[in-house]
Amino acid sequence: MCNRTPSKSVEWLQVELESGGTSLLLLDCRSHELYESSHIESAINLAMTGLMLRRFKKGNIPIQTVIPKHEEKEKFIGRCKTDTVVLYDECSAEWPASGAPASVLFVLLQKLWEDGCKAFYLEGGFVKFHTEYPEHCETLLDSSCPSSSPPVSALGFGNLRISSDCSDGESTEPEESPFPSNQPDFPVQILPYLYLGCAKDSANLDVLGQYNITYILNVTPNLPNMFEHDGHFRYKQIPISDHWSQNLSQFFPEAISFIDEARSKRCGILVHCLAGISRSVTVTVAYLMQRLNLSLNDAYDFVKRKKSNISPNFNFMGQLLDFERTLGRHTPCDNRSTSEEQLFFTTPTNHNVFQLESA
Repeated sequence: MCNRTPSKSVEWLQVELESGGTSLLLLDCRSHELYESSHIESAINLAMTGLMLRRFKKGNIPIQTVIPKHEEKEKFIGRCKTDTVVLYDECSAEWPASGAPASVLFVLLQKLWEDGCKAFYLEGGFVKFHTEYPEHCETLLDSSCPSSSPPVSALGFGNLRISSDCSDGESTEPEESPFPSNQPDFPVQILPYLYLGCAKDSANLDVLGQYNITYILNVTPNLPNMFEHDGHFRYKQIPISDHWSQNLSQFFPEAISFIDEARSKRCGILVHCLAGISRSVTVTVAYLMQRLNLSLNDAYDFVKRKKSNISPNFNFMGQLLDFERTLGRHTPCDNRSTSEEQLFFTTPTNHNVFQLESA
């Protein structure tokens, strides 16, 4: 089937959402981690794996198979033939050239057309839409789940679903996702004492013991400090959601001080959020900028080389840019600053002044 106008603009989607989106079915084709980090409001996540993708190409399974939540599966089945269906990935801007490898988004789009659905993809994907209309983006942490029907829980985190893989019963074929998350099952060592990870790392005693991690910096508003009362671990919690409106930079000084405390005690420290790609990365980059005297670009690249799937939201990147400017204003180029000098910075969303303690 050939669709003459296979795409919709972000401007069109914004108008639809402003009007209530009553005849719109929005599908997020990104990884579960990216979806949890931030997604367009009302979007349904499709948990696509490499095995599923190959089966779609063969036409063996229906799309609702990869929708994990029962209520969203029912919503899709009931509305996919009557509503306008819009799919988006991270940043697809145009229809792929002939012979180009097919992405998850375009494989699903073809499948929807074959099934008789009125389907389109979003020009520029999530990145473009989030840049222009962040008020229509949300995270799973910002939405509440009805207690009568909670999603699958893992690791004792209540209504938060941490497990990432879904299996349809065939485990003999390797999973080769077209969008590899590069998310290891353990925290990534950024510096000899500094580790960057996700929620499940913070709840794994074996992992914490293996890396001598006794300090844990929890950059979420509601993930529990799992071992706070056993006396062995020291915690600090930064109550920030991964949302455009949040001011994470106001917590940079205390976060940097907490990491330094772990270093001074010769202990490992884990910095984590939910997926380990946005909030915890922002704090880690700020620490490297301050303590290693790195530019934002160099600090970001340093972390990116260690953990390739990092993706701080645009607001947090703006806060890091402001932080860099302040460090540049107050750090002499010849590096002749003394330990007695005091360093201050202001946050981008207010004009409070914060002091950075010397290392």
